[in-house]
Amino acid sequence: MKGRILTLLVLILPIFACATNPVTGRSQFMIVSEKEAISASSEAYVKMLAPLDKNGKIDSDPALAMRVNRITARLIAQAVIFRSETKSWDWRVSVIDEPETVNAFCMAGGKMAIYSGLVFKLQPTDDELAQVMGHEIAHALSAHTAEKMSVALATDLAVTAFAVTRDEPGVALAGASLAAALAIKLPNSRTAESESDVIGIELAARAGYDPQAAVSLWQKMARTSGNGGRFDFFSTHPAPDKRIENLRKLVPKMMPYYQQEGARPVYPLKSSRG
Repeated sequence: MKGRILTLLVLILPIFACATNPVTGRSQFMIVSEKEAISASSEAYVKMLAPLDKNGKIDSDPALAMRVNRITARLIAQAVIFRSETKSWDWRVSVIDEPETVNAFCMAGGKMAIYSGLVFKLQPTDDELAQVMGHEIAHALSAHTAEKMSVALATDLAVTAFAVTRDEPGVALAGASLAAALAIKLPNSRTAESESDVIGIELAARAGYDPQAAVSLWQKMARTSGNGGRFDFFSTHPAPDKRIENLRKLVPKMMPYYQQEGARPVYPLKSSRG
């Protein structure tokens, strides 16, 4: 009986819990508002990073941290143009010292992190690194965290909670902050990935980064993934065969943004430590 009620709720909720993607206009299932997702993500971000910082694993390589900040600041400046209200977000980016982990994320409200393994294993150019961070920022602009939190909370969060706490020892997360942390570990839908590919490559192009790097990045990802290591990025960002083809088709449309003259704005990004 309980199972039938849950099934009925899952079928009915989408009718009464729809929102519009703030960038693409797509209808999204939302029982968690973006404002709620931002608040939960801020709490989860602090709790997730605190034990890592204590162990010296946050921004431990000053040169890499500076490189990531420089690229990300240009991308955020374009993100704010896409959605002016995001200027009030407390944008943060951290480099997590995990050489075997290939991953990056951006939570609701602009809380970002990239694992050092992505840089060490892929050896990305600045243009390629901009594609990674642009894609992640696009997830935040499109309210994908709130969308995934909504799906998780509408189904069975308890079943998947163990996956988060297992991978984050010593981190006490509960309720909404747990859902926010879970959201960055759940695979993105193909629709969400397509949206972030399109938005991300445009953000990077407008920020002055070569859109052709989106193609070379995923080609590099595919080649390197078979050499071992934790390619968590693939688990949360499924890569269908047509992905590279679709990105290649976007390149000509993005080139005018990349080739435009003039200085690119830079967002005054604060340190992830405050």
